[in-house]
Formats: sequence, structure tokens, C-alpha cells
Amino acid sequence: MENNSYEYSRKVMKDVSLRELRDRLAEFARVRGWDQYHSPRNLLLALVGEVGELSEIFQWKGEVERGLPNWTSDDKEHLEEELSDVLLYLVQLADVCGLDLGQAALTKILKNAQKYPITKST
Repeated sequence: MENNSYEYSRKVMKDVSLRELRDRLAEFARVRGWDQYHSPRNLLLALVGEVGELSEIFQWKGEVERGLPNWTSDDKEHLEEELSDVLLYLVQLADVCGLDLGQAALTKILKNAQKYPITKST
């Protein structure tokens, strides 16, 4: 039954905005009284720890194919969880710093497009 509810939640929760994640995370921390611990420094250190956990998943695998065709569903679920932890701490860090992460990312894409223009190969 758990696996079915996991699959169901994945289908229902499509196209979640960064704003929605930010708001849910803020409420999650607020009702638990965790705001006091969510300084930029603490969130950054937590983020770094989660990036370490994410790195461990790939540490001894060498190169992996796109789509992870040779991974088990458990391995993919573990990867999803660690990627989610990284994303959630990143969203919280941006929020605590008063930054709009979505807008910042779009602006960065535009800057990168100017810095790295499309060149035609001959």
C-alpha cells in the first residue's frame, strides 16, 4: 500500500512551483518552532551535508546512463529523496536570505546565454 501512495503522490504533485515549496517549507518549520535554527549559515551547512549524501549515491558507480536504466526502483527512490533534500534546503536558504530563487535562476540562464552564445560549426 505504501508504494501505491508513493506513486500516487508523485502523480498528483506535478509541476510544483518554487513559491509553493517555499511556502510549505516555511509553514513546516514555523509550526515546529524550527525558524530559530534556520539561519543562512545553518541552512548552508545542512545543504552541504545533503550534497554529500547525494554524492555518495554516485561515488562508486562510475558513469551512469541517462534515465538510470540499470538502477532499481529503490535506488531511484533513494536518489529522489536526496535530490529533494538538496532542493528543499536550497529553497529555504534563498527564502531566509530574502531572494527569489526562481527569478534568480531565470536571470542566470539569460546571463549564461549572453556569455556563451550559440556558435555555428562549419
